[in-house]
Amino acid sequence: MAMNSEFADEAIERLQRVVSGLRSRRMFGGVGLYSGEQFFGIVAFDRLWFKVDDSNRADYEARGMGPFKPFPDRPTAMSYFEVPADLLDDAEELRVWALRSVAIARRAKKLPVKKSRKTSSRR
Repeated sequence: MAMNSEFADEAIERLQRVVSGLRSRRMFGGVGLYSGEQFFGIVAFDRLWFKVDDSNRADYEARGMGPFKPFPDRPTAMSYFEVPADLLDDAEELRVWALRSVAIARRAKKLPVKKSRKTSSRR
């Protein structure tokens, strides 16, 4: 992932104003965004991406935003969507969208992980 550190620094600075306990951590050429222990966003490819699920995906799609693809040449997409650029200039809207993603990350962390059951081939 290529990243312009100036963009990342600006995005993080604006998010610090609206998300309590914001932490950032460089990872894989980008920056991971945390609110407390909740991993809710990414800065990569000179864009900001927030965690989505069925509760907020339509908001992003209505604005023409798409999913984060860590490898643009592969079809793999993650559950993070690009944040509309104009939100970085609107602190109140940025707060609303960011806190929704923090809540989604919190819910996702609480969901039980389904374990596959091993079946015996002996009868």
